[in-house]
Amino acid sequence: MSTRKGRSGSFWRDNSLTLAFGGAFLVVLAFQAIAGRAEFNEQLATAGLQQVTFAQYLTSSDFAVDVTENWQSEFLQFFLYIFGTVYLLQRGSPESKELYKAGPESDRDQRVGEHAREDSPRWAGTRDWRQGLYSRSLGLVMALLFLLSWLAQSISGTAAYNAEQLRDLSQPVSWAAYLASADFWSRTLQNWQSELLAVAAMAILSVYLRQRGSPESKPVGAPHSATGVEG
Repeated sequence: MSTRKGRSGSFWRDNSLTLAFGGAFLVVLAFQAIAGRAEFNEQLATAGLQQVTFAQYLTSSDFAVDVTENWQSEFLQFFLYIFGTVYLLQRGSPESKELYKAGPESDRDQRVGEHAREDSPRWAGTRDWRQGLYSRSLGLVMALLFLLSWLAQSISGTAAYNAEQLRDLSQPVSWAAYLASADFWSRTLQNWQSELLAVAAMAILSVYLRQRGSPESKPVGAPHSATGVEG
């Protein structure tokens, strides 16, 4: 009996970071849907059109484009950061590798091939395409998620844009035409610039500022020049 409780507590503790942020994501997404529907119905009322139910709004292109345009920028941020930090450095930042480690690093440092340990992932010990794929799998998956969410944004954005065009008695546009439109790139670039700013701010501010106990910060007493050191 006590063993089961211990295992349950260990699961929640050991996965608390993912569970907390995953739960917060769902809560915020729900509130976004509530607020988005209210705003959308206000626009419909102003145009003298029939308002939509909550279920109708959840399946609408307006909700889809608002969600996916944020998702794609987040996945772009992580994709660029994961690949960029292989070679790019910031002296004094825990977000950077140590200055002498720029590049993909040696097999010994990465514990691949004959340097793999018993507890290493199985593909880390291979010498064929599996190791090459697995050694880049995190960045590749982030890139794939970015492309898929960007594609979803473009498709839902086209539908939302055309719905607005029809309400204004204007001609709808094709998917290719929407990709070249100011609406698409305005939605896209306003998210990209904010993500890039956030990464740059985190990289430089973590050189001089501290957060005790966080792996995103250096130890409180670490010198400003310490690079790649986590607290």
